[in-house]
Amino acid sequence: MNHLLSIEQLDRAAIERIVAQAERFAEVSDREIKKVPALRGRMVLNLFYEASTRTRSSFELAAKRLSADVVNFAASGSSVEKGESLKDTVLTLSAHKPDAIVLRTPWVGASELVSKWCSAAIVNAGDGKHEHPTQALLDVYTLRRHIGAIDGASIWIVGDVAHSRVARSNVLAFQRMGAKVTIAGPPTLIPRGFEQLGCEVRYTLDELPSADIVYALRMQHERMSETWVPSMREYAASYQINGKRLSPHQVLMHPGPVNRGVELSGEVVDSPQAVITAQVEAGVVVRMAVLYELLAGSRDARPESQDAEPVEQAVAGGARA
Repeated sequence: MNHLLSIEQLDRAAIERIVAQAERFAEVSDREIKKVPALRGRMVLNLFYEASTRTRSSFELAAKRLSADVVNFAASGSSVEKGESLKDTVLTLSAHKPDAIVLRTPWVGASELVSKWCSAAIVNAGDGKHEHPTQALLDVYTLRRHIGAIDGASIWIVGDVAHSRVARSNVLAFQRMGAKVTIAGPPTLIPRGFEQLGCEVRYTLDELPSADIVYALRMQHERMSETWVPSMREYAASYQINGKRLSPHQVLMHPGPVNRGVELSGEVVDSPQAVITAQVEAGVVVRMAVLYELLAGSRDARPESQDAEPVEQAVAGGARA
């Protein structure tokens, strides 16, 4: 694997391989020294054109725990504000010879374009409302650790599907892992033809009690140029996941940030059923696994002196790093 641009490029075996590597790296988080030398000498560039807390910080932590050098670039305060294009920014930063570029932009397909402009491994950290593959991978990892295999599980994704990059990636990933996926929300917020991905579509939450996992999405106002629902109060009345709608047996997930009182009530966010914090924790080890897969797995155009150690040896060596 040279790049991670979409969940579509991963079959079940590839997802399971990344999850298994993340499990190996998870033990590093419990050590006094939380680093392994797996990517020592490599450079990871975080190139973010949109605001981010969880994704950006976890990619930075992931790279540092693998002993890579990290450069963080934010469009705000850069030459982007002077009119520099994405391509020219990428070409400029590529002069520093990064081994991987973690890219978040508001433009669908940007990560694929960037992969053609430079030799670095590209990780799509969100391209507009298209995809967010590492979020889907960490969600699979979280569920595997929380409930075991998800074959046959019923997963409902509820909310603003139309503007969510998480929804598409998660539908694909959950189905690859054997789950049955249903998306639900107002008709205005579910794209026409979305069921062609293999999921079912519902416009009410009447059947929500049948779900094993409930995955809530926030209203993404920053991507909305018109009114999609009559009001937030009416949206919450029909689609908010609260104590009355969430059954005791169900697992609750959310990619963050949570808008309390809109898509989720405060009581369910803080309930034992919520694994939202576990999702954040999973972000670091899963992104470690992705960076390792890209830079120490199948990329063979690297100098021999920079070859990384096998993952088992790298993890074992972490205690000595």
